[in-house]
Amino acid sequence: MLTDSFSVNSKGHLTLGGADTVELAKEYGTPLYVFDENDIRNNCRNFKNAFDKYYGGNARVYYASKAFSCKEMYRLVNSEGICADVVSGGELYTALSAGLPAEKIGFHGNNKTPDELSFALDSKVGRIIVDNMTELEVLNEIAKEKGVKQNINFRIKPGIDCHTHDYIKTGQIDCKFGFALENGEALEAVKAAAQMENLNLVGIHCHIGSQIFETEPFVDAADIMVSFAKNISEQFGVNITEINFGGGYGIKYTNADKPVSKDESIKILCQAVKASCEKYNFALPTICIEPGRSIVGASSLTLYTVGSVKEIKNIRSYVAVDGGMSDNPRYALYNAEYDAVVANKADKAKDFVCTIAGKCCESGDLIQENISIQQVEKGDILAVLATGAYNYSMASNYNRIPRPAAVMVNDGASRVIINRETYEDLIKKDV
Repeated sequence: MLTDSFSVNSKGHLTLGGADTVELAKEYGTPLYVFDENDIRNNCRNFKNAFDKYYGGNARVYYASKAFSCKEMYRLVNSEGICADVVSGGELYTALSAGLPAEKIGFHGNNKTPDELSFALDSKVGRIIVDNMTELEVLNEIAKEKGVKQNINFRIKPGIDCHTHDYIKTGQIDCKFGFALENGEALEAVKAAAQMENLNLVGIHCHIGSQIFETEPFVDAADIMVSFAKNISEQFGVNITEINFGGGYGIKYTNADKPVSKDESIKILCQAVKASCEKYNFALPTICIEPGRSIVGASSLTLYTVGSVKEIKNIRSYVAVDGGMSDNPRYALYNAEYDAVVANKADKAKDFVCTIAGKCCESGDLIQENISIQQVEKGDILAVLATGAYNYSMASNYNRIPRPAAVMVNDGASRVIINRETYEDLIKKDV
């Protein structure tokens, strides 16, 4: 099993967080997203505890809510003392509706609208992470009109190319996010901000990529970011008190993945920041990080009901399920790898090679190809593991398919956190 959250009970059924997934499918229907609350809470605590151990607690952990955003998720991270970063007015509204204090919110995005910026200022969010010069000027003007002074970070591209898929590399110069260091635009932005009376530049931010299994890129980022913070102080007298290193910590989707532990990742980051601060004679800043996938991704699964098994002789076997790219587009987007289990036969050998196909009218609607699972037949419950991050978030109503429900489990008990959409929901906005 990928994590300790998963097990097999005496019936031979797959369990998550002590709950029988076959029984969950019967009770709530399929497709169904299922999350293990205890594991998610432990992930939050592991990051916080590591900073307490290696950095004296001078840190803030922001949950990257783009991974999975709903009211219950914000309530959970808030109860664990975690902050949240949001990337749209909708995520901000959801977080506030769930009772997350505005000062614990960082607002990201490469093209925030004036309405979103105004909403963020009215809500008194703790940080706005400014992405470009246009946004900087617009934000300053709106803040001036409202008579407020807003704390901001600048998103910086540190020029680091980590070994992830091209679509999730965000630290190099050729990227839609942030200010580049190489061409001097980051320093020009600092110079401009230093003269703006309604903005207070308190920190710098970088995010080098996602699903990273190496520690070296974070060490490199620490040196570059501390050096830049020192440069800002010397050239403009702006005191940078916090450095946000974003997220990107990889998780185990399959047994081939070898993620670094949260404790070790934070230990290495803290050591790197301390070493760089000593090297550049710079005061230790508050460290911020933004884990999303590594908090919610692995502690979860999606349950489907098998509709048919189609064998194309000498070609392949297709196992068709009652979901697909409408609830998990990640394989179609970038060939994301997953493990899968026939939940009602979890104690059997995985000796059947197949392609898992969705129900959308699209030939590319696949969840995995050439994957080994248990012998499967119509009516079986198929569990695709580690689907907590970017599955519900990216879900759509393609083919007018209602989005699934989401359930949280805790020591065997379960509760609905997102209701299943109905056909009536699909036409509510039609005229």
